[in-house]
Amino acid sequence: MISSAVFDCPVGRLRVAADGDALCAIDWTLSDRSVGSLTPILRAALDQLDAYFAGRLSRFDLPLAPAPSVFAHGLREAMTAIPFASTATYGELAGTLGSTARAVGAGCGANPLPVVVPCHRVVAAGGRLGGYSGGGGAVTKRALLAHEQAQVALFQ
Repeated sequence: MISSAVFDCPVGRLRVAADGDALCAIDWTLSDRSVGSLTPILRAALDQLDAYFAGRLSRFDLPLAPAPSVFAHGLREAMTAIPFASTATYGELAGTLGSTARAVGAGCGANPLPVVVPCHRVVAAGGRLGGYSGGGGAVTKRALLAHEQAQVALFQ
């Protein structure tokens, strides 16, 4: 059974959802309504998100629902390997995955766990910002990278 909780943070109001003992989705919401009970995994996710936005956490440690494909799993692993306050390009990740930058971009856009799986750390060639499908789009990506004090051309 999927349960969810709402978390207000500097980049908006997030709906954090879990299925059983694994985090399965994070998305931006206007609602302030939670669904189901505040399970241990949801409590852990909210605590870690709070610590991240307070500057006390640089790497999430939460059980995640399985990725929907082998490619999505590899991309998730590659994104979570990007250190806090660092970036990697779509092309660099494509090279490690034996894929294309376009496929990596599409996979980042389909990431069901933004912030926790840091797709905001993936940028375009030359360190340009690139796209972002969560929250306010590029504004949200800039805010997350600025929060981490990442060195990237944030205003291109």
